[in-house]
Amino acid sequence: MKWYLGAIVLLALALVFELGLMAYAMYALLGVLLVSRFLARRWAESLDAERECNRFSAHVGETVAVILRVSNRGSLPVAWALLEDLLPTQAIGGAAPRLEVIGSRLHLAMLFPRGRKTLFYQLRCRGRGYFQIGPLMVETGDLFGLHRRFRMVTAPHFLLVYPKVVALEGYNIASRRPIGEVRLTHRLYEDPTRIAGVREYQAGDPLNRIHWRATARTGAIHSKVYEPSSVAGATVVVDFHRDSFDPSQEPFRSELAVTAAASIAHALYHLGQQVGLMSNGRDAVDRIRREGWDPDPQNRLVARQTAAMLDTSDRLQPVMVETRRGADQLLRILETLARLELTDGLPLDQALDETVGRMPRDATVLAIVTKVTLATAMALGELRRRGFAVTALVNAYHLHEFEAACGPLLAEGVEARHLPNEAAVAAVCEDCLVRGSVLR
Repeated sequence: MKWYLGAIVLLALALVFELGLMAYAMYALLGVLLVSRFLARRWAESLDAERECNRFSAHVGETVAVILRVSNRGSLPVAWALLEDLLPTQAIGGAAPRLEVIGSRLHLAMLFPRGRKTLFYQLRCRGRGYFQIGPLMVETGDLFGLHRRFRMVTAPHFLLVYPKVVALEGYNIASRRPIGEVRLTHRLYEDPTRIAGVREYQAGDPLNRIHWRATARTGAIHSKVYEPSSVAGATVVVDFHRDSFDPSQEPFRSELAVTAAASIAHALYHLGQQVGLMSNGRDAVDRIRREGWDPDPQNRLVARQTAAMLDTSDRLQPVMVETRRGADQLLRILETLARLELTDGLPLDQALDETVGRMPRDATVLAIVTKVTLATAMALGELRRRGFAVTALVNAYHLHEFEAACGPLLAEGVEARHLPNEAAVAAVCEDCLVRGSVLR
């Protein structure tokens, strides 16, 4: 617009002072500006594209292929077009990028009328997460650089990368159970394979409870008493509040918590036990941009800002996968962990208070915590007093940090185990649960 105003002002001065050569130059400049604007708009509007990905979910270490097919639907040749498939900066940048780009997602192309061009690049998944691929941003303009146009020509795709799963050591499905076989403090269930004693017969006792040997020996009918125990599985609780993690140790600590949760859920699922997940983190799906798109941005910066996922989320509701058995239970938990992000919302004690009514009492509560505050320890202790079997896995590298966290936990009767690094995840079940004992 400044070029137009300047040319018009100079043209008016040339006409007033009868400067013919200057007036002719301004006529030529205005003509070039109008033609350039027309061509840039036509070129931008005539371009179309489609994206094809060979997968929309992957595991760490796998590669995803992305193919872009750009076509010129117009009757005019496009002299130049800069094509860039947008990716989240935090995923491909930083000290520990989660996505590695193989090839180039930025291309300079010239397309003839009805012409097509195919672009190809790959994404190597180096970390878990939920990533937006695209949209494809097209930049074009006139040959003089006087006018440029930006346009989004494809809808974005979303890639889900599952967290890393470590095989747990030291358990045998047939005899030794690493997680979940606990002695319950209340009699929701009784295990008929474990006799705790005998008592006198009471009206309503079924015949299969009668202890015939004791009845024959004493001359009075006696019934069996079973242990109130069950192979209960676990509800994995992950503290993902931002204040719980030291920024100097990120993203290692938070990723270690997710890896531990995924590995425990994987082991429980294959043991045939029930498993669930609760976290005070946020779901990356909440940041998907559903409105506010600008298909015709004015510059590259605006294009990136309006096309990317939202930077923040105001979610306060805890993320939860109900504790149960099922063929798809492990997949749901891994998908939830893949999308989990740090939050500045509910601390762990408030999240537990919100979700305790949805946790089954016959499942062990395995809390993966990094920073143990007094409120966190009291919340876990309250779960134990309500009848839950509670164990805390303290995600701390230094031994003195683990020892400091054990104090308030032991004061509340909650046993703690140290989780210093990824190598320790494999041995998290090395001290297996035996009959009538709690994970320790």
